[in-house]
Amino acid sequence: MSRRPPARRRPARRPRRRPQQQEHLVGLLLAAVAAIWLVATVVHWLLAHWWILLAAAVLAVVGGIGWWQQQAQRAQWKRAQARALRYGLAQLDALSHQQFEYTIRDLMHRDGCTDAVPVGGQGDLGADVKATDPHGRRWVIQCKHRRHGEQGAAVGTPDLQVLNGTGRPVHKADVVVMVTNGRITQPGRDFARQQRLHLVDRQLLASWAAGSRPLWELLPALPPPRKPSRLS
Repeated sequence: MSRRPPARRRPARRPRRRPQQQEHLVGLLLAAVAAIWLVATVVHWLLAHWWILLAAAVLAVVGGIGWWQQQAQRAQWKRAQARALRYGLAQLDALSHQQFEYTIRDLMHRDGCTDAVPVGGQGDLGADVKATDPHGRRWVIQCKHRRHGEQGAAVGTPDLQVLNGTGRPVHKADVVVMVTNGRITQPGRDFARQQRLHLVDRQLLASWAAGSRPLWELLPALPPPRKPSRLS
């Protein structure tokens, strides 16, 4: 039997570039050329009219100076407003407990504690306001607001024991303070003196809130500054 010669393999055809792809490439090329021409035209025009660039630069500088002056004036106004912050006892008595915490924060900020922040709430571990004074000392403040002021329930030893147990060990405070618009019991005062806790009762709060002296100038026996300060 005679064998048939094996069939020859046809060479693989190269895929032809589709006309759509060619059109896409041509479109990209034309777009690139148009962009280069536009940039060159703009640059040439600006070089021919250099005074427009100069005027734009002058306007930008003037506008920047005006914006900076406006921001500086606004910051100065805010500082003046903060320095003028004053509260009377009647205003403090009318606050809610949360508003009282925010007011204490604002007073600390007025005195120069730029990082003063309210942290009170559930699980606050005895801290309602935290702040760092210009001398570098860390403050932890617990606020006890009494709706009826001096006629309300007095702050006693149990409240101060909670503050004493967390102020330094947990919050790492240098100055631990109890602030109230009401009264503090004598046993509570004795405990605070023994544990180096600072008390701001109704009378001291009135002097601080309505005056202009920072709290650290009104409290005795504060720890020494942590760092030099312009107020030192």
